[in-house]
Amino acid sequence: MEKIFKSLDEQVEIMRNKNLIIDDEYFVKDILLRENYFFINGYRYLFMKSADDRTFIDGANFREIYALFYFDRQLRNILFKNILTLENNIKSIISYELSRRYGFKEKNYLNPNNFTRDPKRSRQVNDLLKKVKRQINVNGSQHTATKHYQSNYGYIPLWIVVKVLSFGIVGELYTILKKEDQESIAEIFNTDVESMLIYLPIIANYRNLCAHEDICYEHRTQKEIPITKYHDLLNIPKMNGEFIYGINDLFALIIILKRVLRSDDFHIMLNEISYELDYLKGRLHSISIGKVLDKMGFPKNYKDIVRMD
Repeated sequence: MEKIFKSLDEQVEIMRNKNLIIDDEYFVKDILLRENYFFINGYRYLFMKSADDRTFIDGANFREIYALFYFDRQLRNILFKNILTLENNIKSIISYELSRRYGFKEKNYLNPNNFTRDPKRSRQVNDLLKKVKRQINVNGSQHTATKHYQSNYGYIPLWIVVKVLSFGIVGELYTILKKEDQESIAEIFNTDVESMLIYLPIIANYRNLCAHEDICYEHRTQKEIPITKYHDLLNIPKMNGEFIYGINDLFALIIILKRVLRSDDFHIMLNEISYELDYLKGRLHSISIGKVLDKMGFPKNYKDIVRMD
């Protein structure tokens, strides 16, 4: 069925007809105009009676939907700044390790011989190195540091190049490193190669989601993280022998960040998330904060992860 334009008055009427309480039309119209009915509407599902009955539960108020929308925005901001910190850490460490082992000029660190020698992956190596060179050519001219090195020295060292490479490309770069290089990098992050290969695309997925203001709190990733000691230490409940939280949900990302962020940064991040959850809790009336935590994949004792080694 074709979607047609709806005025603010019509949008308000649609919500009222679905049993949603609108106690201040001016406030609702202002929010809908500034934030977009479509985006606000994406947060309605927790307040609906069922998947089949798309009317709102008794007592549900537009202010609650907006509170959840606002919470998700704050959550994205918190996650994004920490992911950017981690992105810088990963880029710095990879550039350091590769420069130390293979040299700091493009002809050295982009030599295909520096990467996996698996003949089945030779095409992947060559294709990815072409992508790296393309990003250097396209983005390099837009950055002062890269232009400075190219103009004055005739080359761009890897620790400068990583600034113009996307996080997705850097994550892919890790996948084609020699096993010993992967291990030395994973060790710095107190994890193993197999986990890093899963963590990096998940982190990149959340990075892009946060950057584009997509719904974050209930996001599920295609990849699942391996079971960690935190799943057991937190006594996360199981269903059919499988943990119900911390596998491919937001709490899985929290577990990743617990492992790879500096402990002080992680502690501050979780305190900020906890504050926003408490703030949201005070604005929910028709549903409990537990319903939100469940959607996030957060166990009730999620704060305990901070004190775990």
